[in-house]
Amino acid sequence: MADVNRGNRPLSPHLTIYRPQLTSMTSILTRITGNALLVTTFLITWWFIAAATSPEAFATADGFLTSWFGDLVMTLSLWGLWYHTLAGVRHLIWDNGIGLEIHTAEKLGWAVIGGSVVLTILTIIII
Repeated sequence: MADVNRGNRPLSPHLTIYRPQLTSMTSILTRITGNALLVTTFLITWWFIAAATSPEAFATADGFLTSWFGDLVMTLSLWGLWYHTLAGVRHLIWDNGIGLEIHTAEKLGWAVIGGSVVLTILTIIII
């Protein structure tokens, strides 16, 4: 049966009128970093397979991963790993019913962002 009121119902809020919130942006970023870490996994796997294959294959893989672009990719991957880990901890906290108030959730979001940057810098300095 056709819905006769279809044109009279309000539409869902669109991105042009919806104000993005920190919690929604950090959730989207968590998904993006999770998928980006898959790419990093493939790069590291390529490096290991190349090392086991031949010196020429290893030189190619190692040359790519130690170039300025490879360093950039690995640094961003390190940040993504820390970010994804801290966002996962935040979700474990939320799963226990803690920190669900808006102001607390926003503080946790900023803590995830700031903590991931600080931990990335500390990891680079220590290693």
